Amino acid sequence: MLKKFRPMTPGTRKLVLSMNEQLTRVEGRRATIKPTKSLLAVKKRTGGRNNNGHITCRHMGGGHKQHYRLVDFKRNKLDIPAKVASIEYDPNRSAFLALLNYVDGEKRYIIAPSDLKAGDTVISSDLNPLYTAGCSTLLKSMPLGSVIHNIEMIPGRGAKLVRSAGLSAQLMGRANGYATIRLPSGEMRMVPENCRASFGAISNSEHNVRVEGKAGRTRWKGIRPTVRGTAMNPVDHPHGGGEGKHNGYIPQTPWAMKTKGYRTRGKRKVSSRFIIKDRRV
Repeated sequence: MLKKFRPMTPGTRKLVLSMNEQLTRVEGRRATIKPTKSLLAVKKRTGGRNNNGHITCRHMGGGHKQHYRLVDFKRNKLDIPAKVASIEYDPNRSAFLALLNYVDGEKRYIIAPSDLKAGDTVISSDLNPLYTAGCSTLLKSMPLGSVIHNIEMIPGRGAKLVRSAGLSAQLMGRANGYATIRLPSGEMRMVPENCRASFGAISNSEHNVRVEGKAGRTRWKGIRPTVRGTAMNPVDHPHGGGEGKHNGYIPQTPWAMKTKGYRTRGKRKVSSRFIIKDRRV
């Protein structure tokens, strides 16, 4: 559910945020619970600069101080049930996190599916899997047509695909040791069937419709302003200069690399053989 703010100040005139109803709240308060200290790590910022102080990635700098949450993408704690203690906010990603309390006392964070809530039980198992949201198993053990996320590309390396808010993939088929998956982009791709994935769609599906409302809220995220190329001089950008307003004519980056449709993927890339249908087709 979305929350549209009344225009009491200029910053709230167009502000649209998610209600975050899935998050676990402290009793009697609206604030979310504090993260688990043992699962936090120091997060150092570069501001987009290299060791010489030169900008190598534009539009980065500032922002609120953050800690990194150690997320379990491998789900390699097998056949040990865990209870969902809470659903928490993570400033480092668009999806929510679920804190798992295993019966042996260990705690881990995982990416929270949309149907998961505090008090549920999840398990990661290859022999006796549960087909409920948040549970993890091998692709060869999943029913065809399953809605999944957190998909490995190489067995044991950890999830690499479908990790952002609101996304989900679908298991379409299996043959010759590979599973065919339809990704959110529409691409059909083969992945080894011994790779692991989790059931369900990822939480916080309303993340893409939020409106920040003011420039300062974007600065809190560590994002600095972006200047249009057509507003620059010819020495600064290929779109710069000229009389009056124009669209830049040939779409290019500041380093004269073609953009907006120009394909940069190598034609002889080895992993291209695993792509059955391109996302653009």
